[in-house]
Formats: sequence, structure tokens, C-alpha cells
Amino acid sequence: MNSIAAFLVEMFPARIRYTSMSLPYHIGNGIFGGLLPAISTYLVINGQEAGDVEFYLEGLWYPIIIASVSLVIGMIYIDNTNKNKHI
Repeated sequence: MNSIAAFLVEMFPARIRYTSMSLPYHIGNGIFGGLLPAISTYLVINGQEAGDVEFYLEGLWYPIIIASVSLVIGMIYIDNTNKNKHI
């Protein structure tokens, strides 16, 4: 079990746990994480064909953009965590 799954299990009560975390977790890991090698390889090959000297760094743009968007969304929606404590 990875640490994100353990964190999400502790974050939600058992009665809503699977509906509240399963769909976004699996979409995020499946689409964004699963497509990472394909999209990064595509960017590297396009950079190489375009004659870019540092074509091997082109594949880093996808994970940087996804991490940046996740950070911005997380900072917008993060709130006082004391309100989310369940008894």
C-alpha cells in the first residue's frame, strides 16, 4: 500500500470512503500516471526530430505541468484541517 492510499483511507470515514476517494484516486493514477511514459516519450521524440539540442529534457514538461496544476488546485482547496476531523 502506498502512502497516498493510506492517507486517503484515514481522511474519510468508512461509510463514504470508497465513493469519495476511489474514483478520483484511480482516475488520477490511471490517466495522469499511466500516460506519463507515453506522453514523455512523445515529447522527447518530437524534440529530437525538431533538432532541439536538449531534446532529452523535453519529457520533463508533462510531469512538471501536472505537479504544478496539482499544487495550485491543492492550495486553492486546502482549508483548515481541524474542520475535517471525524469523531
